[in-house]
Amino acid sequence: MPTLVIFNPATGAPVAERLADSAATVAEKAATARAAQPAWAATPLAQRLAAIRAFRAALVAEADTLAATLTSEVGKPIAQARNELNGLLSRIDFFLAQTEATIADEPVFDDGGMRERIEHRPLGVVGNISAWNYPYFVGCNVIVPALLTGNAVLYKPSEFATLTGLHITRLLHAAGVPSNVLQCLVGGGDVGAALVAQRLDGLFFTGSHATGVRIAQAVAPQLAKLQLELGGKDPVYVRPDADPMAAAESLADGAMYNTGQSCCAVERIYVHEVLHDAFVEHFLATVKGFKVGDPTDPATYIGAITRAPQLAVLEAQVADAVAKGAKLLTGGQRLPGPGNWFAPTVLTQVNHTMELMREESFGPIIGIQSVRSDGEAVALMNDTRYGLTAGVYSKDEAKARELLARVNAGSVYWNCCDRVSPRLPWSGCGDSGVGLTLSTHGIQTFTRPRAWHLRQA
Repeated sequence: MPTLVIFNPATGAPVAERLADSAATVAEKAATARAAQPAWAATPLAQRLAAIRAFRAALVAEADTLAATLTSEVGKPIAQARNELNGLLSRIDFFLAQTEATIADEPVFDDGGMRERIEHRPLGVVGNISAWNYPYFVGCNVIVPALLTGNAVLYKPSEFATLTGLHITRLLHAAGVPSNVLQCLVGGGDVGAALVAQRLDGLFFTGSHATGVRIAQAVAPQLAKLQLELGGKDPVYVRPDADPMAAAESLADGAMYNTGQSCCAVERIYVHEVLHDAFVEHFLATVKGFKVGDPTDPATYIGAITRAPQLAVLEAQVADAVAKGAKLLTGGQRLPGPGNWFAPTVLTQVNHTMELMREESFGPIIGIQSVRSDGEAVALMNDTRYGLTAGVYSKDEAKARELLARVNAGSVYWNCCDRVSPRLPWSGCGDSGVGLTLSTHGIQTFTRPRAWHLRQA
């Protein structure tokens, strides 16, 4: 049997080794999931809800162990690992509270002789290729509503968050989800490719744009439902009426939290020229105050880079920007010692000829560009092939809403950033993907509406 070795990105040391799936075992798991799904769909919703409640309770009971595992394999600072687990609870609560009403049959017409209704039926077998940066959030955004709506799930966690994925699977099985209804697939890209090759009714992927395109091409002949949550190059504009200190402190956190490894992390900042110098001063002071170091230390804010190849991407973006005239204020290089470490990096005097302002960074690095007007800021914000999130900092809500209405993004923020709510749909424009999760729309996305035409004989 093939095996997968898991390494600690903070030290480079191996953490664990697990048996990996093969094309044959993926096919076997898909077949058993297909056979098990009708019985799970026929299970009363109250029983499915009870299983997810038990899963939630288990997350609380084992929070310390789960957070420590997440930190060891992803390099996420332990305080932020605990935050992720705590944040997951409110998402689960939303799904528990909203699923029954969201998937209830809908009467839409009745004239006495003819009645029309909409029924929400499960898709069937759902494939979920998840991400490593927020494995509890990203994984459970799919797994929990998919199970609640009666689907079977073939779940492939990222190979960089395998132990966390196995924890999620174990806890759901212990909570009452049958083992053949939720199955974990362990391995790298070859296992993901084997999953995509199965007969699926839905495929939900979170990851890079390049991989998303390959998955879309592979799934196309099946005509299965496809949801792709891809990258972002998330811009924020600081208007001249904003508080430069408050905006700087908020945006430094939005850019650097989780070591910048988030699809909705702030990746481009545009500041009106009248505030630029004051903003940069406060921003730089905030970033220099972030503690870099041992991810198991509760005081650490900047952890390790999860994937070693990303270090070269960050180095190349810095080199390209500096060569084209950017000013490096802090950071800009790998940190010495074992593991994958990159210094928090701030550059000014940037422009859109630089890769830093055009391609996803996914690290603790940010470019700050001075602009002369609202119109220039909006044009630059839209000068991207991505469209995940965008924000405006201003004391004037009406003006901020007017500007954000002109920006292509699935989520927009006024005086906040890097925020996800279970009550709102999570989606993107352009190369940021297709489909959505979260909100009641994200619950219904795991169902197929059936139209009922009922005539009284």
